[in-house]
Amino acid sequence: MQPGGNTRYILAVLGSIAMAIIYGLKVNLSVAMVAMLNHSALAHNAASAVGANEQHHQVNAEPVCQGSNSTEAVEDGPFIWSEPVQGIILSCYFWGYLVSQVPGARVAESFSARWVMFFSVLINVVCTLLTPVAAKMHYVAMIVMRIGEGIGGGVTFPAMHVMLASWAPPNERSVMSAIVYAGTALGTVISMLMAGVLAGTLGWESVFYVMGGLSCLWMVLWLWLIQDTPTKQALISQEERDLITTSLGTGAASAHNEPKPPVPWRKVFTSAPFYGILIAHMCNNWGWYMLLIELPFYMKQVLQFNIKENAVVTAIPFLTMWFFSMALSKTLDALRSRGKITTTIARKTATFIASAVPMGCLLALCYIGCQRGLAVALMTIGITAIGGMFCGLLSNHIDIAPNYAGTLMAITNTAATLSGIIVPIFVGQITHGNQTIGAWRVIFFVTIALYVVEIIAYLLLASGEEQPWNKGDKPASSIEAAEAEATPLNTKESKQSYNGQDQ
Repeated sequence: MQPGGNTRYILAVLGSIAMAIIYGLKVNLSVAMVAMLNHSALAHNAASAVGANEQHHQVNAEPVCQGSNSTEAVEDGPFIWSEPVQGIILSCYFWGYLVSQVPGARVAESFSARWVMFFSVLINVVCTLLTPVAAKMHYVAMIVMRIGEGIGGGVTFPAMHVMLASWAPPNERSVMSAIVYAGTALGTVISMLMAGVLAGTLGWESVFYVMGGLSCLWMVLWLWLIQDTPTKQALISQEERDLITTSLGTGAASAHNEPKPPVPWRKVFTSAPFYGILIAHMCNNWGWYMLLIELPFYMKQVLQFNIKENAVVTAIPFLTMWFFSMALSKTLDALRSRGKITTTIARKTATFIASAVPMGCLLALCYIGCQRGLAVALMTIGITAIGGMFCGLLSNHIDIAPNYAGTLMAITNTAATLSGIIVPIFVGQITHGNQTIGAWRVIFFVTIALYVVEIIAYLLLASGEEQPWNKGDKPASSIEAAEAEATPLNTKESKQSYNGQDQ
């Protein structure tokens, strides 16, 4: 039991469930679509196209693997959506996600993060429940539903950052943040397992009805138990309220009414450490979305796993990723607190692991052919290692500019979201009529090249030190006066902020 009560940890747990819902409803289509498609018809169409047009791109491409269980059940659904159409349907989630992040952050900060989070889940639930109807109408209706889910999903990270800023005492931020953002990995695992089981037993429609329906319970609990700040919360002890507000300094807010300086845009966009984060975030997200969205299709198309096997094999690595990210974060924090490594070394080490290991696994995957057991092991190791990004590049914004960490995250995450749009379309085009090991080898090599770019850019440009422009565009005399008065405290607070923001 934490001192002062546990209302803030109820927030953390419900926040974690919210992140699990958002991520679960995002990835369930990747698994469900395997059961929704008429693979026999698509294969026939692809074979006809190849025969008619004498496609040259399959000359050097190995055929798909012959899975021992691939004939166990005919997993044909009602939809004959070509690979490009599949790619558009999967990528359009990120169209909505792309445009909602910055506006969502502003609404959460200016109005209410609690209500932003509520409507985020509500939009996802409604669109999920309507997905079966939309799919039967036309794939364009599916696109509309996915864009809606993306709009809701895009505001979740900014909203939860605002909630944590109001609720998490500095010495508990790492714990509360870990609880909240663990929901992304756990939601992926649970969703993939549930989607596989539901699609394989009750039909693909059940994936959306069951998961959407269960998510409604969270909305009731959220509105009943959670408020924007401890001062607005009724279900909290006075001791816990005082503990939070005193530690955050919100109890004496009137003494800190000086407005935050405006974002120094010119200095941000001429900062090498900022570009190190930006490039790494974009490249790493390509690999992340490649595995998050496209892995079920590789398992089906090439390795010939059936729907239930597919769900299990795809989900397990995200569970190991969560454990690994927690262990790596604590290890690097311990080394840093003992003075063994600097913040810069910690960030670069975690980011290097999150890029070099999956890069090596993808390279090996290109040449092992149909060794299904080895392929699963490699993909598990690769996805697990990606968890290093949580205590690597994704934590780096607050190191270089704690005053503008939210703005920097919005910029880099918006740019990185482009990968979520491009990846499904890119994979759909490459595998259209060519669902072979050779086609996926091309996809993997492109991903490997981007990992190389990430490693070089981040090692050369990134820094864990606070940048001078974190003070804004104040006149030099103002900066010198502020530094003379506040630098010792600032350094301490920056370290506290780092320790509490591992996401």
